[in-house]
Amino acid sequence: MPTGVAANRLELLQIADAVARDKSIDKAVVLAAMEEAMQRAAKARYGSENEIKVEIDPKTGETHVSRYLHVVELVENDKTEISLEDARARNPAAQVGDIIAETLPPFDFSRISSQAAKQVIVQKVRDAERERQYEEYKDRIGEIVHGIVKRAEFGSVVVDLGRAEGVVRRDEMIPRENFRTGDRIRAYIYDVRRETRGPQIFLSRSHPQFMVRLFAQEVPEIYDGIIEIRAVARDPGSRAKIAVISKDSSIDPVGACVGMRGVRVQAVVQELQGERIDIIPWSPDPATFIVNALAPAEVTKVVLDEDTHRVEVVVPDEQLSLAIGRRGQNVRLASQLTGWQIDILTEQEESERRQKEFAERTKLFMESLDVDETVAQLLASEGFATIEDVAFVPLNELSAIEGFDEDTAQELQTRATEFIEARNRQYDEKRRELGVTDDVLEIEGVSPAVAVALGEAGIKTLEDLAGCATDDLIGYYEQGKDKERVRVPGALDAFNLSAEEANAIIMKARVKMGWIEEEPQEPEAGGEAEDTEESAG
Repeated sequence: MPTGVAANRLELLQIADAVARDKSIDKAVVLAAMEEAMQRAAKARYGSENEIKVEIDPKTGETHVSRYLHVVELVENDKTEISLEDARARNPAAQVGDIIAETLPPFDFSRISSQAAKQVIVQKVRDAERERQYEEYKDRIGEIVHGIVKRAEFGSVVVDLGRAEGVVRRDEMIPRENFRTGDRIRAYIYDVRRETRGPQIFLSRSHPQFMVRLFAQEVPEIYDGIIEIRAVARDPGSRAKIAVISKDSSIDPVGACVGMRGVRVQAVVQELQGERIDIIPWSPDPATFIVNALAPAEVTKVVLDEDTHRVEVVVPDEQLSLAIGRRGQNVRLASQLTGWQIDILTEQEESERRQKEFAERTKLFMESLDVDETVAQLLASEGFATIEDVAFVPLNELSAIEGFDEDTAQELQTRATEFIEARNRQYDEKRRELGVTDDVLEIEGVSPAVAVALGEAGIKTLEDLAGCATDDLIGYYEQGKDKERVRVPGALDAFNLSAEEANAIIMKARVKMGWIEEEPQEPEAGGEAEDTEESAG
């Protein structure tokens, strides 16, 4: 074997090794790319209609160029086919359908062939490198990575991660944070996508989970799973709140996260450019959790509305600005952390509202029941809010009110009943004027007042009601322009129905329409036994 040829073979393997190491890909992939490049050059040399295969021995570097010919009875294309007679001259055992490999002599690459081969190898290696990067980083979503800033483009930062490149877009940076080429950077991998220009590794420093991972690095109890971060809310670069809970009652989750003299939390604060972090204990009780989330403000009263997922929080007058925070930051973060829409009132505002509600109820009873102010105030102060409360409460509860006797209670209920009947007649007339059909009124839960409200919302027939969604009746929330939740009112907003009550009305309408079958009610315990005993008797 001539020395020059051996050197060329050796050089081929060395190039393949060097490229594989440099790009962190399999050497077999590089050799396969070389084979394809040589194959294209060979086709250009011998004719593209030929079926040519190039093989490189991975141990010796020796190159074999072969042309494949299919054995046939009648040759139609002598470039790809060979007759059975000629095939048997080369191999007596040849049969129709076999493939004969014909070794071609070596050839010199022309300048054009070499350039084309180089392009093929570069492209194949690049594709393999991209696939390797995607496979490596797709399973690392949720990790923090270290890198060096390679360049800044339009506010975004391209980061050299060693074996790949990542990008931190402008909206994923901490505000007022500037990185220059060569700076070291830590960021959170939140997405890895395949794209035509190669895998894109998206990094973030403003993502809530970046803070979670930083705490996991600083607090061994979080890393070990003893302490869990249940919720995070961030205003990147300014302020954040995290809710923590300990699975070990002997370990204080807040103290562990703060660390001795605040050393643990300060390490996270420094990485986040001085972002203030409130660490609060998580609680399964929503009211307690909301009170904790509004810290450092003090809360005197919490009223939850689970149907609308809103909460009314009452704070001392001097605590209002602290509870709301600068530009609403404290209450906004508390709302994000807890998942509840928080409305804050001062004690004075709540007192004024209670007084207003008391005056409205007093006026309602005076006008509807034709009683004096003292009687009306007594009813309002005892918790009666509507005429229905007075009409349908057990008589002994009314007569037990100080200053009332049984006759007074009976008279009040009679007047309340008469008022409701008169009002229902008015509602019924209005319902007919609106065109609401009688069968709508037959649905359980649909009073004359409800029927009027449905009619005013354009729900006039049983079919209209059956076709409604629960949200159509009780309203819903949607995302507004400024990412604030905006409430869309429902047809029956004024009646304070729960989602279950509204759904029950719709389901009864669908049963009556024949769209669905009514679910059979389970017999009361002992019912069948009693029936059996009666029939036996």
